[in-house]
Amino acid sequence: MRKYIIMGVQGSGKGTQAKRLCEAFDLVHMSVGDIFRWHIQNHTKLGARVKRIVSQGQLVPDDVVDEVVKKRLEMHDWNYGFVLDGFPRNQPQAEFFLENYDADAVILIDVSDQVVLERILSRRLCEKCGLDYNLIYHRPAVEDCCDVCGGRLVSRADDSREAVQARLHDYHTKTEPILDLFRGRELIVSVDGSQPADVVQKEIRRQLGLPLDFRSNKSDRAPAAPLNPVPTDNI
Repeated sequence: MRKYIIMGVQGSGKGTQAKRLCEAFDLVHMSVGDIFRWHIQNHTKLGARVKRIVSQGQLVPDDVVDEVVKKRLEMHDWNYGFVLDGFPRNQPQAEFFLENYDADAVILIDVSDQVVLERILSRRLCEKCGLDYNLIYHRPAVEDCCDVCGGRLVSRADDSREAVQARLHDYHTKTEPILDLFRGRELIVSVDGSQPADVVQKEIRRQLGLPLDFRSNKSDRAPAAPLNPVPTDNI
């Protein structure tokens, strides 16, 4: 069984790397952000609470985040292991995890602030079909026009330079310091995230001692649990 935490600032590519690891080694991708988004989209009590908190410019309280992670891990649908993405984000959350769980490694996708700014400010979204583009890696055939539906490509509302810089500041002041907790337990595996995605994935696997060319056979694997992981309406 393999149990990993993946960390890195938004725009580092950690979500992409987490999904690649999960697909290759039959691991379960546990994205705290995806769990919250599911609740918001499905209008649960937790979703309404999270939406209200975020709209006020505040962070979801640690006790709520901790409880969501606890209930998700208690599902035990991760027969081969998991990659925990989007948690922990500050010292109290990190201490909660270390007091209650263990991990084989913390994968740090290290990217400079300048690269993050370039990547995020290059993101575009089709306002008609919702397809994602990035003007660095995935440019449309016709400028500002979706290849699939012809819709107009727009920047995301929260992808302004000021918003990105605020998120970078939040990461450096609240999330980055907790890496020392994991370093003290010799769990950190650091990879240069400015490289192409395939190169980053190979380096992650090399440092974790995983086969570089491994591809899982999912035909004999039980279906993954739905995104809605737990009845958290009472949170």
